[in-house]
Amino acid sequence: MAVALRSCPSLVAPNEASSQRLQGARGVASLSFPPAPASSSSSFFGIIKKLNAFSFCSSVQALEAPNFRNSEADPRSVASLILGGGAGTRLFPLTRMRAKPAVPIGGCYRLIDVPMSNCINSGINKIYILTQFNSQSLNRHLARTYNLGNGVNFGDGFVEVLAATQTSGEDGKRWFQGTADAVRQFVWLFEVNFFQDAKLRHIENILILSGDHLYRMDYMEFLQRHINTGADISVSCVPMDESRASDFGLMKIDGRGRVSHFLEKPKGESLKTMQVDTSVLGLSPQDAKRFPYIASMGIYLFKTDVLLKLLRSQYPHSNDFGSEIIPMAAKDYNVQAYLFNGYWEDIGTIKSFFDANLALADQPAKFHFYDPSKPIFTSPRFLPPTKVEKCRVLNSIVSHGCFLNECTVEHSIIGVRSRLESGAELVDTMVMGADYYQTEAEIASILAEGKVPIGIGRNTKIRNCIIDKNAKIGRDVVIANSEKVEEAERPSEGFYIRSGITVVMKNATIPDGTVI
Repeated sequence: MAVALRSCPSLVAPNEASSQRLQGARGVASLSFPPAPASSSSSFFGIIKKLNAFSFCSSVQALEAPNFRNSEADPRSVASLILGGGAGTRLFPLTRMRAKPAVPIGGCYRLIDVPMSNCINSGINKIYILTQFNSQSLNRHLARTYNLGNGVNFGDGFVEVLAATQTSGEDGKRWFQGTADAVRQFVWLFEVNFFQDAKLRHIENILILSGDHLYRMDYMEFLQRHINTGADISVSCVPMDESRASDFGLMKIDGRGRVSHFLEKPKGESLKTMQVDTSVLGLSPQDAKRFPYIASMGIYLFKTDVLLKLLRSQYPHSNDFGSEIIPMAAKDYNVQAYLFNGYWEDIGTIKSFFDANLALADQPAKFHFYDPSKPIFTSPRFLPPTKVEKCRVLNSIVSHGCFLNECTVEHSIIGVRSRLESGAELVDTMVMGADYYQTEAEIASILAEGKVPIGIGRNTKIRNCIIDKNAKIGRDVVIANSEKVEEAERPSEGFYIRSGITVVMKNATIPDGTVI
């Protein structure tokens, strides 16, 4: 039996010796630190960097490459741009009311917490998030979680949201047309001129990240290899097997790791031409046979001047990095591949989202949130511990503030403030939880009126399902998709079926006795 009852780390540096305190102010966390000398290392991000500088275990296999090392990787020379993504149609209905990076994951986190935490743990303290669709909940989460001191200056670091509609001129009147176009609309921030922000004057490299990936990565190792190889552009990549290779941009490289060919999502014979001997990257002969492709992670590191030139003058009408900018740049620039050999998952579809969440409950899990040296941060909620009464819980993650009463939970994720009544059975299910509690008096009144309170009612059986926030599932309900339906749309009834997975919508009500 393996049960994880946990609280999520809030955005506080894990240093018991420092006199830090967490204060609640209108629901927003603020941090307090003792006085320190005025330098970048006295910032909050500097403290995190010091704590983690020598505590990580490398998961990255370096390529054999010429040594251009003339400087050490300095996080102060990097600005990060996290892409908020498009409309998220492949994750619908989870993105019906929220942006992709705001989708909950792992019981108490949101997808945006992953790249944000990776930046913090890597010492990168200049972070922009580019948003577009349904960004209200994402903006709220960022403001509550990554508010650096309620106006107190902790060095030159910042976390800022760049919305698609706030730019001037013609570009500000249209949505982002792709990843490169999103960056192009704000690349003026890094142009050297009279109006440039002083905090950005010494930015030598720009890190482009996605807001919907699950992984843990030290970006300073990425930056160091970028420097060592004299790269104009570096692309982080993972070894990939043939079954999934056509879903990603694939690269061919020479013996020194330079990208010679880049092809976005090839099929058929084009796919076969992208096979490489991945043993040159350090994989064993057995792994090289299983993973004959190198797939782009959609994580790019550009020299600032190179990015400006590519987007402004060379390819002003190219809108996507993976399918346009990188393949064309590989002909004229030193584009280097950086092999990341740790866990990485692209959370782009309902199936990949569902599988990645349930994989967190595997024994052992390929990815976990329990790394004290490189924690994944999220918003502090100040919730009580979970209460479990006469339950059977196997290989599951149960977040904080839940009430589990005489129920069975197997290989499932239970989100914050979830309520499971007696006789409920959940197998291979992700419950996102609730945004608020209903009191016992409110629940009694709702039941007396013949309505359904938030949570999962008595004797309800659920399997292979995603239950979005604040869902109200009544008594004696069965959600099992016993007819093996692959796709269905029943918004009026509160659910969709995507790739055979039932998705109960946010705020939906499933009446007593319903069978899905």
